[in-house]
Amino acid sequence: MTQIDAVGATRGGAGVWIFRVLLIAGAAFMVYSWFAPWWSAKLSVIPGDNHLVLRPWGIDAAGPVRANADASLYSMPWFFAPFMWTYLVVCMLALAASLFINRALSLGRFKLPLATVLILLVGLTYLLAVGLAYGIGDLKASWVGTNFIGKSTFTDPQSKAKVRMVSDLLPGYWLALYAGAALSVLGVLRRLFVGKLKA
Repeated sequence: MTQIDAVGATRGGAGVWIFRVLLIAGAAFMVYSWFAPWWSAKLSVIPGDNHLVLRPWGIDAAGPVRANADASLYSMPWFFAPFMWTYLVVCMLALAASLFINRALSLGRFKLPLATVLILLVGLTYLLAVGLAYGIGDLKASWVGTNFIGKSTFTDPQSKAKVRMVSDLLPGYWLALYAGAALSVLGVLRRLFVGKLKA
C-alpha cells in the first residue's frame, strides 16, 4: 500500500465513524421526539392544562375527559398503538442494521447501498408520520366542530353545554419533524462520509 492509499484509507475510516456517530445521534433524536408530546388541548370546563395530549401512538385524555366524553371522538382504533410501537422498533433495527450492512440494492442499471435505503426509509416515513398526525388530528377535530390549532367552541354531546377549547402544536411535534428531516439528509449524504467502502 502506498502512502497515498494509506491516507485515503485513514480518511475513509474516519468518515465511517463520523457518520456512525451522526446516525446514532439522529436515532436518539428520533426516540426523544417520539416521547415528547406533539399537541395538546385545554378545555375551559376542566381545571388545569393539557386535557388532551397527542403522542405518536394516540391521544391521552385527562380523567374528566375520559369520564364524560365519547372516546370515539378522540381515540384511535385498538391496533393503532401496537402498530406505531412496532414501527418505532423496526425503525431502530433498520438504523442499527445500516451501520453494518455492506450490500447494494440493484435497481436496473443503478446500484444503491442498502444502508442508504434503510436510512432514507426511516427518515421519510417518520416525516410521513408527522404529517399524518396533523392530518388525522385536524380531521377528528373537524368531526367535533373544533379547530385542531387555535381557539374554538363546541357543544358537548352529553351535557349540551358550550365548551371552549384552546389547542396548539407542542415542541415535540417540531422535534419529530426535524428528526425525520435530519435522518433523510443523513441518508442522502451517507456516500460523502462512507464513500465506496460501504457501497
